[in-house]
Amino acid sequence: MRASTLVWAASGLLALEGAALVIIALLELFGLGAGNAASIPTAIALIVLTLIAGVGLVAFAVGVLRGKGWARSGGVAVQVLAIATAFSALSVQPLPWAFVLGVGGSGLVGLVLLISVARRAGAQESRRRLSDDETH
Repeated sequence: MRASTLVWAASGLLALEGAALVIIALLELFGLGAGNAASIPTAIALIVLTLIAGVGLVAFAVGVLRGKGWARSGGVAVQVLAIATAFSALSVQPLPWAFVLGVGGSGLVGLVLLISVARRAGAQESRRRLSDDETH
């Protein structure tokens, strides 16, 4: 079965977020090589965690495209964390509006898309079960 536009949009957003995290990790890695880190072990740990998160988001994107519930759930959790991070950034002075709007907006759009995809998948599953019950 072909994936809907909604599924493609949700998957694409997760893939873009994952790619952004991988790029951030690579930039930080180059910064580490330039000697821009106060603590090398801490910097390495943050780079590794950022890479893991980026790869995880790409895996969620592939899973959403394939209709996997674990990927939708994981994607929703990440979007909620992005929204919470954006809200917490509102307490920083001066306000980092680009970060708040970029991370929060992306998280909000992703959350709406993933919930819509999950609702549609649930409705399709219910219809499939109903038709299976009628044939048996």
